[in-house]
Amino acid sequence: MATTTIGGAMAQTEAAANPDTVVATVGDEVITEGDLTFAAEDMAQDLAQMPPEERRAFLVRILIDMKVMSKAARDAGMDQTEVFAQRQKYLEERALRRAYFNEAIAGAVTEEAARAEYDAFVAQFQPEDEVRASHILVETEERANELKTEIDNGADFAELARENSIDPGAANGGDLGFFGQGMMVQPFEEAAFALAEPGDVSAPVQSQFGWHIIKLEEKRQSAPPTFEQVAPQIQNQLLMRSFSEKVDALMAGVEINIEDAELKAKFDAQEAAEAGAAAEVDAAGEPAAQ
Repeated sequence: MATTTIGGAMAQTEAAANPDTVVATVGDEVITEGDLTFAAEDMAQDLAQMPPEERRAFLVRILIDMKVMSKAARDAGMDQTEVFAQRQKYLEERALRRAYFNEAIAGAVTEEAARAEYDAFVAQFQPEDEVRASHILVETEERANELKTEIDNGADFAELARENSIDPGAANGGDLGFFGQGMMVQPFEEAAFALAEPGDVSAPVQSQFGWHIIKLEEKRQSAPPTFEQVAPQIQNQLLMRSFSEKVDALMAGVEINIEDAELKAKFDAQEAAEAGAAAEVDAAGEPAAQ
């Protein structure tokens, strides 16, 4: 039976900074902080489902089981089979691919590169008209005309919206916030953008949802989002671009033969679809205006 010793270094923050620090011994084998780090990366999804204070103990248990069972497998000669050698080669290449991705591809996506991409976007940004409007939605033209008359006679628009509108936004006085062209159904949009001054109220307008009375609250020009709002989106675009460029460069001059014709056809189709999707994201994936 293996003897297991768990050191107090588990709870020490300074020990966690040194990957060579021994956390536990299992017979004549050791488990280090570095082992815990690798295990945490490998089991990230499992760890996300448990309380943070439980994770290190869970990893230690997994690694102890791994040490004991792997020793038993070696003693039985399981590490000498051809299947094991193939699996080892696969795992090694997967680990190397991950290392290359993290260092050569993801490592190239810096904050400076993201800010440069953002600055280029802002320089080309074209502001568009936006309006902030409130509305009252009712089912019939007759009721809409009655409410419009009340508004013309000085009734409070927001109060009438709260009391009469069948729209889910009635509780906040019918306020729809800011929107640009193309975001609302056409009859509504045309009426809203036709209003000239804040406070103006439209005649009843029909859409597929019913009859609307629209009040213009504000007009403005759209502004680009802040860097902080779109940084994750920009970084993802740069990552995809970096990945595509690196892989294309690595593939250049490499001869690839797929023996099975049907498999090759599916492979080529997937490659083409992926390349097209990446091109679309790169061309149309500009951060959204706020």
